[in-house]
Amino acid sequence: MEAGSARPAYRRHTALSAWLYSTRVAIGPWVALTKPRVISLLLVITAATMFVADPSPSIGVLLATLVGGYLAAGGAGAINHFIERDIDARMTRTSRRPLPSGRVEPRHALWFGIGLGILSFALFAVTVNMTAAWLAMAGLLGYVFVYTLWLKPRTTQNIVIGGAAGAVPPLVGWAAAAGSLDPSAFYLFAIVFYWTPPHFWALALLIKDDYARTGIPMLPVVDGEPETRRQILLYGWLLLAITVLPVAGGLFGAVYAISALALDTLFLYLCVRLYRRADRRSAAILFHYSLLYLALLFCAMAVDRVV
Repeated sequence: MEAGSARPAYRRHTALSAWLYSTRVAIGPWVALTKPRVISLLLVITAATMFVADPSPSIGVLLATLVGGYLAAGGAGAINHFIERDIDARMTRTSRRPLPSGRVEPRHALWFGIGLGILSFALFAVTVNMTAAWLAMAGLLGYVFVYTLWLKPRTTQNIVIGGAAGAVPPLVGWAAAAGSLDPSAFYLFAIVFYWTPPHFWALALLIKDDYARTGIPMLPVVDGEPETRRQILLYGWLLLAITVLPVAGGLFGAVYAISALALDTLFLYLCVRLYRRADRRSAAILFHYSLLYLALLFCAMAVDRVV
């Protein structure tokens, strides 16, 4: 009796497991096209900025902004996959992405990305405001056309200039919460903008051979590792100065000031360590810490404004 009753339960469990597996196999490549790990940081920045602009934002607007932000960034990511599919196939780090591995057809990825961008604009326009909608679209178009198509294959400063597209989320979050942009929003834009080069150059040091093999003129490939480490240290100092400006301008108080000082101190220490040691481990530690650094810095901003 007990064995008989256990058998149907086992079958249901097996069927459910099979369904979940098939669903993951079917949906997984499409989710991967949106680069969810990258977007998670962008959404933290966007949400934190909304609390800076308005310490008690509407929950509905907050959720709509996060969904719209995911769609816009995901659309940019999918189009980027389409444009760089041949490059990705030749790089060890990206060779298993959905397009090089054949799990998604290139034209399907392109239309998927365009569709996400259109949905993002419509969602922002209907549920948030047009300022946020146009800013989100500017971020998508800037990433695709200015960074991916124009700058990345042509100049070592690709990530410096192109970093402006990645620094759009604070502007989107501010416009969504406040209805318009304020000069203070550009403090936050500048922080992400100056954070981008040391973050990406630390990664570039780790995968320099991939970039060299595909002909992408990243800084370590063209100017060498010593110059890249020097530039990372320079931007570390610039970032420290930029993060102090919102305190000097009266936007934030003690909570943010103390948090920024602690986070910046460790960030700068890791930049100096990489400059002196020149090993892969130092580059890897800086790269991974830079992700945590930016998330915690923006969370500190939100906490400072709320409390």
